Amino acid sequence: MLHYRYSIYERGTNMSTTQPIRTKHQVRELVSYYLKKGELRNHLLIVLGIHTALRVSDLLRLTWEDVYDFDRLRLRESVTVTEKKTRKTKTIALNPAILAALRLCLNRAKPGGVLIESRKGQNRAISRIQAYRIIRAAAEALAFASRVSCHSLRKTFGYHLWKSGVSPAVIMEIYNHSSFAVTRRYLGVCQDDQNEAYCHLAAVL
Repeated sequence: MLHYRYSIYERGTNMSTTQPIRTKHQVRELVSYYLKKGELRNHLLIVLGIHTALRVSDLLRLTWEDVYDFDRLRLRESVTVTEKKTRKTKTIALNPAILAALRLCLNRAKPGGVLIESRKGQNRAISRIQAYRIIRAAAEALAFASRVSCHSLRKTFGYHLWKSGVSPAVIMEIYNHSSFAVTRRYLGVCQDDQNEAYCHLAAVL
């Protein structure tokens, strides 16, 4: 049985030490962890965290009406969110990974219902602490060496976009950062990444 202590991640006081999940293999392991256990709500939480880059406070505010058109009985193509921290509005495309996770939970879809619903009461989202515990429990079970928190999922989004060659300007815009230097620090670009870049050049020249 896992035991938890309140940490800087649960209190939300220091996100700078949180690292992205750097390998695709580990990302896939984390995404499939709760799916294999049949815990579809937790699976949806992780998929949304990685594929939307939303802060956990914004994730937990999402409702079924945000992602599902009850008049047309179909999932929407995008979701529009006003970020709690910045008060900025952004539109996020619902990619195939998100849509697949949502379809698995459609039996719970109802007008006004929250996506990541607590088992303690109807139309109540889980707490930020519970979201942290869900993600951390999976990371510990998978023996991840680095610290993983809710914010790790947000950073994982940008890290793998950057690694795949997406324009830094696009990543900056998504994160609302003022420069790519800020984004680079945020993503925790490390010496290993720089070494890989040097080796990649030798392979292509």
